[in-house]
Amino acid sequence: MLSARSLFQEILDNDESFRLFCSIAASGESQGGWENARIAALVPRSERGLAPKITRHGADEDKHGRIFHALLKKRGLAAVPVPADTDYTMILERHGIGLAHDRLRADRPLTVPDLVTYLAHSRVTEQRAAEQMALLRRCFADHPDVGRAVRMISGDEDNHLAYCHEELLRFAAAGHGRTIQRTLRACALAEIRIYRDVSLAVMARMGRILGWPRPKSALLALGIHAVYAYERAAGWRRMVSLRMPERRNALGGPAAPAPEFA
Repeated sequence: MLSARSLFQEILDNDESFRLFCSIAASGESQGGWENARIAALVPRSERGLAPKITRHGADEDKHGRIFHALLKKRGLAAVPVPADTDYTMILERHGIGLAHDRLRADRPLTVPDLVTYLAHSRVTEQRAAEQMALLRRCFADHPDVGRAVRMISGDEDNHLAYCHEELLRFAAAGHGRTIQRTLRACALAEIRIYRDVSLAVMARMGRILGWPRPKSALLALGIHAVYAYERAAGWRRMVSLRMPERRNALGGPAAPAPEFA
């Protein structure tokens, strides 16, 4: 039977597929860490109170990257270069989703509209991350190493999502509501398309590594297209709604340390 658990277990059990999976994940998390660190450094004076939360967000992303590298190291594996068609974070940036890297490299303070763009992008991508980690947590909560990793990362992603909701609602109350909704919708519609394309690329590479028969690969591709069809029709709306989270000030403290994988 083809299920999410059996699929991920197959990837986990093979060194080459596990190495590619962790390399892609570590690269995306590390990139997110760099982006948040630069945004924190460029926060305008009027919003300096937001900088520690953005810094914490970046520290969490860096930690997640280290966790995936630690999982590789424990298996005696080294990271591999991330294929361009599987690099979700960079593809989003190339399509103008979020703040451009050229903007982040410039030593010029961001504006409030820039922060709204950043938070809207984060609200959409953190929704995806939280859902993916919740799925992995259900599949591998009892695994001695992967389980500890996904439980910690999943909790962090939930915090990031709560923080995005709270801060966007604050900016909406300050008069940016229409801009926020417009930006969220554009980000969500672009993200679901990019997520589909990246998912197809990742599964194609996993199929070649694991020697999947053509019918299995075709069934997985069909499933990815079906998810996209649902998200394009209605599912994207879950990425643009805003509600005050139960977990208030979710990034108000220091990042928790990464677990040890001795």
